[in-house]
Amino acid sequence: MARVVLYALLLLGVVITLSPLVWTAASSFRPSGEILRQGSWLTGTWTGENFRALWSDPLFPRYFLNSVVVSAAIVAGNIVLASGVGYALAKLPFPGRRLVFGAVLVTFMIPSLMLFVPLFVTVAFLNMTNTYAGLILPFLVTPLGVFVMRQFIGQLPDELLEAARIDGAGEGRIFFRIVFPLCRPAIATVGILSFVTSWNNLLWPLVVAQREEMYTLPVALATLSSSEGAVSYGPLMAGSLVTILPIVIVFIFFQRYFVAGIASTGIK
Repeated sequence: MARVVLYALLLLGVVITLSPLVWTAASSFRPSGEILRQGSWLTGTWTGENFRALWSDPLFPRYFLNSVVVSAAIVAGNIVLASGVGYALAKLPFPGRRLVFGAVLVTFMIPSLMLFVPLFVTVAFLNMTNTYAGLILPFLVTPLGVFVMRQFIGQLPDELLEAARIDGAGEGRIFFRIVFPLCRPAIATVGILSFVTSWNNLLWPLVVAQREEMYTLPVALATLSSSEGAVSYGPLMAGSLVTILPIVIVFIFFQRYFVAGIASTGIK
């Protein structure tokens, strides 16, 4: 009986979690006038007009490209830079190593909105507004990525690295040829977390990208409306589905490494 109750509660949680996604997917194939009508999930007219209207917008492919470029750059930067910093903090003895790692941990206590104004002032001073650099550089390496990589690399045996040093390998070769290939679970964890955060980021691109051609998908969806000012729910639901699908696809392909990385780095 306890197991039945547990499975029933888990099933209820799954239904509650997936209901918004199912409603979004169903609404994306419905005319705007029928979306808010009660009981119209599986009845009424089905159409692909919302997607045609979405992609007929000459700037929508640019919005999608901007999101891809920004997210890919942030993911690549976090994987490479966070791995390098994590390796240094875990395996290279240098003065102040504990202090540096403590400073990384302290940044977790600082709300991101407190850094918003200083970051924007810096980006504006460097004339990087309305540029990919302004959208990417502030998030190119994150404290969470450094923490995950440091915790994972710290579990690698020191004897493996010492054997490579005895054979004459430098630190760069040890990192890229030995440490980096062994960090696939942690790399998947950092990559997925960075991708989800950057792909869904709304506030920073909304402020930095002041020209419409530099909008990312979340900003474009937030500003999507008809010429009369009323929300076009059909294209909005279609755009939401297009925005959600890349995250789902990435997680499906890398979930095994993601779970392994979470379990091995001590994140609960």
